[in-house]
Amino acid sequence: MNTALVVIDMQNDYLCDKRKKKFSYDTEKLTAAVNSLIHKYHDAGQDVIYIRHIIQNLPTNRLLFGYSIAGTEGAELYPGLDIVTGLCFDKLLGDALTNKKLLATVTEKKYEELHLCGLDEFGCVTSTALGCKKRGIGVKIVRSGTATVFPADKAEKGRAKLKKAGVEYI
Repeated sequence: MNTALVVIDMQNDYLCDKRKKKFSYDTEKLTAAVNSLIHKYHDAGQDVIYIRHIIQNLPTNRLLFGYSIAGTEGAELYPGLDIVTGLCFDKLLGDALTNKKLLATVTEKKYEELHLCGLDEFGCVTSTALGCKKRGIGVKIVRSGTATVFPADKAEKGRAKLKKAGVEYI
């Protein structure tokens, strides 16, 4: 099966020591799990695609968000992340497939399924999974390679929503 691993939003502003408190991910554990997936897929001859969430560098965005601002160190991929391909795409919205170049790549390479990992399980990972479903692209979320800052009750509701949409976890 022609499958690609999509690594979503593993960026400095979400994982580095200086990140905002609301991004309370276990950086070491998550990065180790994602790196293990990266090598597993790459060693099996499958593509690994990296996604960066980028927010336009405008004064209002710097005040409102203060993270993932275009052109800042915080928007760059986390240095502990293993980079094995040059397939890296930026997105402005939660659904990574709103990037036309990424969508064209998925179509050109004829991926039968995308396996998603990264951040946040109930933010951009969910948005991308639902975007795949909307476009008729096979998708699964790799549970061991995702993390969330959402509390357990919201996480369960999120997983139920994904299940109802036909998104599987592996």
